Amino acid sequence: MEKLKPGFVLFDLDGTLIDSVPDLAYCVDEMMKQLDMPVRGEAAVRDWVGNGVQRLTERALINAVEGMPDQALMDKAYPIFLELYTHNNAVRSCVYDGVVEGIEWMLKQGYRIACVTNKAEAFTIPLLKDKGLHDYFEFIVSGDTCAEKKPHPMPLLHAAKLMGVEPENALMVGDSRSDVKAARAAGFHIFCMTYGYNHGEDIRDYNPDVIMDSFAEFPNYIESK
Repeated sequence: MEKLKPGFVLFDLDGTLIDSVPDLAYCVDEMMKQLDMPVRGEAAVRDWVGNGVQRLTERALINAVEGMPDQALMDKAYPIFLELYTHNNAVRSCVYDGVVEGIEWMLKQGYRIACVTNKAEAFTIPLLKDKGLHDYFEFIVSGDTCAEKKPHPMPLLHAAKLMGVEPENALMVGDSRSDVKAARAAGFHIFCMTYGYNHGEDIRDYNPDVIMDSFAEFPNYIESK
């Protein structure tokens, strides 16, 4: 394909910039212990993340991607998870190899960048700051910034409006079917990482424009300035 020269680049957070599952899995298992239910383990949590911590809590309670728990159980569990995650947001999480170098290459070329995530702002900002990524971005669209979350296109269109860039000239970099669906609906180009969280599915099945193993591959697909 011809190299892109996007007006701006919008990065997903969990599974794209940062491996946040170790902290999320810790909180899930500690919550389950407090509920006298079986722990779920990190492997299961990797298949459940990507749609915000409320949906993660629901999936943990039913031990499945689809379906809903009893509301009374959810009402008891969710505050426990939130309290745990408030104190375990960036303890075990880490930035993926190549991310900082890829972002710095992008900025060196003069590209403008922002972040979009389904994670609530109260968790997003501390995590990005703790991992040294926050100040790279012109702004951050969190899971509670707009009325809708990905896979709805609203957060992406909101970002494009803030940047003053037409969606067809924008690039989304993500890792999941939610990112692909949001990007397609918004009219963005979409690159996806092979290493992220996609509910146990191969991201290739969702036909993003480009599939990368590392941010180090950006120069292969994006114009140098």
